[in-house]
Amino acid sequence: MDVEPSLIAQVAADERAVIVAIVLARLLVPLLIGRFPLMIVVALVLDGIDNSLLGLFTDVDLGPDGPYQSFDKALDIYYLAIAYLTMLRNWTSDPAIRIGQFLFYYRLVGVLLFELLDSRAMLLLFPNTFEFYFIVYALIALRFEPSRCSARFWLVTAAALWVFVKLPQEYWIHVAQRDFTDTVADYPWFGVLSALFVLALVAVVRFAVIPRLPPPDWGWRFAAAPLRPSLTRARPGVRWGELAEKATLLALLSVIFASILPTVEMSGLEVAFGAVVIVCASTAISTWYARGERMRIESQALEFAALLVVNLGLVYIASRLISDPDDFPLGTGLFFAFLITLLITLYDAYKPVYDARFTGSRSKVTSVRDLWLTGRRGSVRAR
Repeated sequence: MDVEPSLIAQVAADERAVIVAIVLARLLVPLLIGRFPLMIVVALVLDGIDNSLLGLFTDVDLGPDGPYQSFDKALDIYYLAIAYLTMLRNWTSDPAIRIGQFLFYYRLVGVLLFELLDSRAMLLLFPNTFEFYFIVYALIALRFEPSRCSARFWLVTAAALWVFVKLPQEYWIHVAQRDFTDTVADYPWFGVLSALFVLALVAVVRFAVIPRLPPPDWGWRFAAAPLRPSLTRARPGVRWGELAEKATLLALLSVIFASILPTVEMSGLEVAFGAVVIVCASTAISTWYARGERMRIESQALEFAALLVVNLGLVYIASRLISDPDDFPLGTGLFFAFLITLLITLYDAYKPVYDARFTGSRSKVTSVRDLWLTGRRGSVRAR
């Protein structure tokens, strides 16, 4: 990511260390979500406190038009994209995955519309329900097999989070543009009321929900099961459905990032086209590489490094063809190359796991309406 010169130039050396530490933490912590799903809570907390830390230890402008805000929004989408791909690795309820996919892409469309139209109403109409939905699933999986829950349960959970949690939160943050600490300082009774609400919620969970839960399926499981090497092995041949999803996902993300980051001069259409070309080229390289390699950790790392170099070169070539050849922000280009390479690598590693777990089950349910009417259970367990 290109931390533009104006951001670095305006701070002292010790303040630069704080900025670099925060950005690195927000880049690296999401990489642990695949193995430890509740690390998404740490990513969420980092997102919530980074501005406070920067305000405390640096003199960086943290206003709406400040240099850090664009990076902050980009990093939000970054960790949600990684969380989305880890569903393919870990989740054992196919209905839960399908609902999670809808929530994730729905939010992406909303963020894209917000960036293109500059309308905060888009964030209210397209709330980030996916994040809390992911956390609920991870909390259930600590003690219970999520595939025991019916599809209707996941639909009701998503709807409840959407209406009672995310809509009020999105309105508060993006429409009313209120800050919780400032509101409590202005109206102390609001802080007391909020604390009482949290205590009441804890009491309901402790005395009404927990006693009615079935016996747990296992002890506390904070780590996801390790993957079998046979499932993460690259598969030869092009799978066109997977290529289409990767191209769609990376095109959406790239256009969003291009709209957020101030150093990108290309249009959304040019960025989307470039992302699709790079995804196709990366897929061709991975397919060729899979013909002669078993996907050991060493070979996966080597392939990632090779793809990163190739994709950075492709990003550079695309920028020369489309924009001013002398105006190539290396940091932004490296970030785009890293993002595309990382997400393609994770998708290619996790999609075979999903296919092995749910082979043949997906055709049984064809729509959200079917999920609701049948209330079917995601009965296929992780192998």
